[in-house]
Amino acid sequence: MEALERRAEELDAADPLADLRRRFLLPDGLVYLDGNSLGALPAAVPPAMADVVQRQWGSGLVRSWNEEAWWAAPLRVGDRIGRLLGAAPGQTVAGDSTSVQLFNALCAAARMRPGRPLLLTDPGQFPSDRYLAESVARLFGLRVGYVPPAELPDFLRTHGEGVAVAAYSPVDYRTGELFDVPAVTRAVRAAGALMLWDLCHAAGAVPLRLDEWGVDLAVGCGYKFLSGGPGAPAFLYVAGRHQESFDHPLTGWNGHADPFGPTAGYTPAEGIGRARIGTPPMLSLLALEAALTAFDGVDLDRVRAKSLSLTGFLIDCADTLPGGLGFSLVTPREPDRRGSQVALRHPEAYAVVQALAEHGVVGDMRAPDLLRFGVNALYLTHRELWLAMTLLRDLTTAQEHRAPRHQQRATVT
Repeated sequence: MEALERRAEELDAADPLADLRRRFLLPDGLVYLDGNSLGALPAAVPPAMADVVQRQWGSGLVRSWNEEAWWAAPLRVGDRIGRLLGAAPGQTVAGDSTSVQLFNALCAAARMRPGRPLLLTDPGQFPSDRYLAESVARLFGLRVGYVPPAELPDFLRTHGEGVAVAAYSPVDYRTGELFDVPAVTRAVRAAGALMLWDLCHAAGAVPLRLDEWGVDLAVGCGYKFLSGGPGAPAFLYVAGRHQESFDHPLTGWNGHADPFGPTAGYTPAEGIGRARIGTPPMLSLLALEAALTAFDGVDLDRVRAKSLSLTGFLIDCADTLPGGLGFSLVTPREPDRRGSQVALRHPEAYAVVQALAEHGVVGDMRAPDLLRFGVNALYLTHRELWLAMTLLRDLTTAQEHRAPRHQQRATVT
């Protein structure tokens, strides 16, 4: 047994979270390294969905809005997510998509900071975030400033008085780099602006303390590290101090103070309930609620410790196994600067990912040349990462990725 394989066995034997893997239904023989795109299926979801479809919907029908507490689900699920964000109850709501929640949050932020003409975001931000920032800027007559996170404190010192809101992600979705959320938040708030975080690549993987850090607003999806299923509802966090002034554009009937009343005008509900919009997608929302039970009794600081062990081990494997085969590390080596994924650069990234998948290792890529390996510490092992990097070495040494079948482009999420 070679040294890396032996080390993997030793780390897995000492893993205090090893039993959590049983909370997920993973295909035999598959190494799944794409949980940063779509989380694996939690074992609690299929029976929960069978009950929702067959009993709650099938037998209960419309009565289930009250008898099964469907109506309260967006706030109930929101509070469950809030626990993973370091948010006290009553500040998080679940429903709609990340794009919808981000649009609402950006508009509300612009309204809370009138007279400030700048909306800041990362030039490397996920495309939807940039598109929405530009759309909101057009609606409110703002300018979008594209400032990398590392340059943000200096920018704010000279231009901060003009900034309405800064919208960033804690983790770079391409490289896995983790930014200093507390420090960035302090700098933005010191300038009198609002801090809005997109937590899609952090929630459920990185310990967050939104209340403690003074974060104003946050959004995120339910289908990555939260494993809520394809298209799972997103969430929105609004700090309690901002809820009375949270004035968003999509004022649907669910967010009305009297949603079943005959009133002609819109009166927002109290608290985070005003951030509700329309009828929630109950099947996907209740699937997400069941998925979140995978975190029951789990300390996210321990999840983070295992994540760092896994990603650190993956980096060591990548240095040693496919070394000299054209791969270079993109993710920072420093533990406090990486999220829960490792990215490698290779000029034939797409073909390599396709070849890996053919042999049971599922990762993904980002054009033009990044391979991304998402690491969910709830269900992955060190040995699986060793197997993945060993396969990476073997198939590139044999140039298997250059087979014609791996060159044809298809949709990669």
